[in-house]
Amino acid sequence: MLSHSDIWNALDRLARNLSTSPSGLARQAGLDPTTFNKSKRQSSSGKDRWPSTESLAKVLATIGMSFEDFARFADQAGAHGPSIPVIGLAQAGNQGFFDDAGFPVGAGWDDVRVPGLRDENVYCLQIAGDSMSPVLRAGDKILVAPNENIRKGDRVVVKTLEGEIMAKELQSQSQTHISLISLNREYEDRKLARSEIQWIARIVWVSQ
Repeated sequence: MLSHSDIWNALDRLARNLSTSPSGLARQAGLDPTTFNKSKRQSSSGKDRWPSTESLAKVLATIGMSFEDFARFADQAGAHGPSIPVIGLAQAGNQGFFDDAGFPVGAGWDDVRVPGLRDENVYCLQIAGDSMSPVLRAGDKILVAPNENIRKGDRVVVKTLEGEIMAKELQSQSQTHISLISLNREYEDRKLARSEIQWIARIVWVSQ
């Protein structure tokens, strides 16, 4: 049976493994950033406070993790997951890192661990520059899932046949073109012909 400290330790380890903080984890799930703060874990009288099932469920839904996988974080030995390749966004524009469908290949990748992740084709890109701020900032890591279906409003990574790689929001798509909204409004939106695109993949998580 999981104890009060087990649950909170699991949340802390989950945050660290996603290169964020408990506050960042709460923010990503649409919760008040103070939801998982240490000050919220006991009352003023010293009585233990547990995270609500609703807040925990929102976090797990956001990162696509089951409670069974989350529970492994209660044990430090179980808080490891598959190796996820990670590379800088600018470097990703070079040849040799992706196949024609946008799956990671070749050498030169670092790696991170994301417990509970089941899609072996997910990879991580690290943001550089300010073209996507304030939504995505230099140093942020994004998990990209080539297998995921994309829909209007999704944040996506697109690589053109000329080697340009960009993270945008999908505004619309047709059989011949896609329209993209720039996350930094100082940069122009883009409309690309399908014939210009090597691949497009959905962003499923942002670690800030």
